Amino acid sequence: MKKANYIIEEIIDQYTIEDNNKPWIIGFSGGKDSTVMLTLVWLGLLKIKNEINEKFLKREVWVVCNDTLVENPIITNYVNGILEKIEKAAIKHNLPIHVKKTIPRLEDSFWVNLIGKGYPAPNNAFRWCTERLKIKPTSRFVDEMINNDETSHKEAIVLVGTRKSESATRAKSIKKHEIKGKRLTKHPLQKNILVYSPIKELHLEEIWYIINTYKSPWGAEKNQLFKIYSDASADDYECPTMVSNKEHKSCGQSRFGCWTCTVVKKDKSISAQIENGEKWLIPLRDVRDWIQEERNKIENRESFRRNGLPAQNDMGVVKLKHRAKILEKVFDAQKKINDMGIEIELINNQELIAIQVTWYRDLYFDYKVSDIYNKVFNKNLDMKQHNELIKKEEEILLSACDNDKKQFTLIQDLLKLEKAKTIMMKRRGLIEDIENRYKQFISA
Repeated sequence: MKKANYIIEEIIDQYTIEDNNKPWIIGFSGGKDSTVMLTLVWLGLLKIKNEINEKFLKREVWVVCNDTLVENPIITNYVNGILEKIEKAAIKHNLPIHVKKTIPRLEDSFWVNLIGKGYPAPNNAFRWCTERLKIKPTSRFVDEMINNDETSHKEAIVLVGTRKSESATRAKSIKKHEIKGKRLTKHPLQKNILVYSPIKELHLEEIWYIINTYKSPWGAEKNQLFKIYSDASADDYECPTMVSNKEHKSCGQSRFGCWTCTVVKKDKSISAQIENGEKWLIPLRDVRDWIQEERNKIENRESFRRNGLPAQNDMGVVKLKHRAKILEKVFDAQKKINDMGIEIELINNQELIAIQVTWYRDLYFDYKVSDIYNKVFNKNLDMKQHNELIKKEEEILLSACDNDKKQFTLIQDLLKLEKAKTIMMKRRGLIEDIENRYKQFISA
């Protein structure tokens, strides 16, 4: 394919110019566009090594994949397998290609914000998820690379797989930031970052042609990616005519993302995967739909915002009772999937701890994450000796309070706040939390 060969030559030219101290950062999602972009870059580096001179392979290439922790599980499993292959193949081919997986910080994770802090599920008007789950983790990695004293990197070049033919909006955005006669453009938000879009002129048919005719440099099975798109396609688009297999189903128009996404009205990709045999995804689809349906019900919302100010139309943070219900629903979905013989963890232990800590900090002491977990999974850990010790301590404390249960509860809550700070290893704000609990006690 002439266009692909032209892009490879352009990549070689761009890679070997004198600014080779600027690392390349490839945003890799495992999808068709980022797969083609990495393929062409890889082939370019191999050509430099084998046909030009290995001494030019100085510039580092980082394959950066961001895991939101709520990705479609099928995509997550596929991408994790691909990243392993990329790492091994880069070593085998002796290429300066490295893999980096980024995740959101604990306080930015989807479940800590939704269930812990009570943020309403994201929608177009309040799309708080994209920056926290996707943009910040990768941006943080890029910033650390540039500002690292151990390296002399002052700038980095981010390679993106955007294409003009994807949409009029994409074409307009690419043109807006283009500098005539230059391959690199300034990043619109981050200084010291340049953007390179090597596949911007490719059309969808050409993307699929490259995937199906070029052998994967890292040894991936081309049919695996095609099947994922095929199974997740809910539209009536035809496959590119350049694909030789006539039995290929509709593909190429699907968009993958978080299985929790409530920004879209319906998750077409996960619904299509279910229709194509992945029945174990039904609990995920159902809980997503339920979260979306319950979002704007006034009985599930407080009259104030997270910062304490009045909310418009009394649609503020999510009430604790409903947050606990969301947690129970997610646990229930996980149990249903586990009962089908599929091991999956929808909320990790660190997130569960952070959720409980956030509830304590918000002076909510009536709900415990562990109680909800035990209710759904019917698991009561054998902690008889530990529980007996706690019972004795509570009896002593109650006696010291002259059996005043109000004061007993206050002290118990203060101890929970102190323990919460210890768990999170952050004591900042503890005095303020204690003062707020005292005010609550006095006004009760």
